[in-house]
Amino acid sequence: MAIYLVVLMCVLNHAGFVGSRVVMSLYALSLGADQFSIGIIMSLYALCPMLLAIHAGKLVDRVGPRLPMLAGTIGTFVGLLLPYLFPGLVTLYIAAFVLGTSFQFFFVAVHGTAGAIGGSENRVRNYTAVSIGFSLASFFGPMIAGFSIDYLGHLPAYLVLSGCTIVPALVLWLGPDILPKATAKTDGETRKNSAFDLLGVPKLRNAVVASSLLSSAWDLYQFYFPIYGHSKGLSASAIGMIISTFAAAVFVIRIVLPRLVRRWREFDILIYTIAHAGVAFLLFPLFANPYLLAAVSFLMGLGCGCAQPISGTLIYSLAPRGRAAEGAGVRVMFNNVTHTAVPPLFGGIGTALGFGPVFVSCAVLMFAGSYYSYRSDRKATAESAAV
Repeated sequence: MAIYLVVLMCVLNHAGFVGSRVVMSLYALSLGADQFSIGIIMSLYALCPMLLAIHAGKLVDRVGPRLPMLAGTIGTFVGLLLPYLFPGLVTLYIAAFVLGTSFQFFFVAVHGTAGAIGGSENRVRNYTAVSIGFSLASFFGPMIAGFSIDYLGHLPAYLVLSGCTIVPALVLWLGPDILPKATAKTDGETRKNSAFDLLGVPKLRNAVVASSLLSSAWDLYQFYFPIYGHSKGLSASAIGMIISTFAAAVFVIRIVLPRLVRRWREFDILIYTIAHAGVAFLLFPLFANPYLLAAVSFLMGLGCGCAQPISGTLIYSLAPRGRAAEGAGVRVMFNNVTHTAVPPLFGGIGTALGFGPVFVSCAVLMFAGSYYSYRSDRKATAESAAV
């Protein structure tokens, strides 16, 4: 029962969060912002999480997941309300910072504790269920955002999205016993190890790097596609529907992922999906037709959808006992390094050179990352065999 309540909260909270990215980009464009400015706004989603993710993981290990999840949910609600209450471009910078910071407390807590619900025999099931919940949210969030913009306007769309956080907040407030308790050692057994010590485990480090690459691909798509679609004259609802096809592909691949894992190694799947994302980036600038763009988005989603459940499972199983949420925090921190750097970088490229070089640069980054991950994994495997 607990895991299904967690999945419900993931669907609702993440729908509001991912929907906000669509509204943020399109509202900023309506206010006259250029690509670089929108890139800065998107990077603010990740700035504070980049700095606090490890501390959030340690907090979850120490106090348990409920309070961080509740605080993150309430903060997401506040961040979604800010543009509605105080319209203007400046508010978008503040709202992005609040949303990114708040949601990551919820996100880290979920990924750091999902493996503990129901025992180790249910770990893969739990991470798959949580990942499916996030993919459902990625389907409905942009769709809700797009149709809300077209039929209600940009500012009411924020109000609609804020409503998604109400049920999770009530569940967490009224159900203090639905989640596992703290797992870190207490009673004076203070952990002195640095979180970066976890990167000394080669396979865990490789999982973090691969996760960051696929996370950057996902983030680039979420950030840049609304801008590209707007430039092609697509409506907000059309853009939202196309982004939802990406999420539909994520949902599909996560349904079949257990079969793929039984056939191939988890890390091999990550390596190939990074290259898969590179192919999709090369295809985007070739099309302007919404149906073809939806097909390419679906292709992109098939690649990116593997990252979260596989890397989450690998990091949980490879992290030392009592440091699972801290391991999740390390992963989130590195993901947010890419979230912080990539949007303004590629927004600047787009402002200076146009759309084509942006997509090509993204593809090159993915291909290089896939090759690096392949070499690193083979080296780590050889070192393990030699020991």
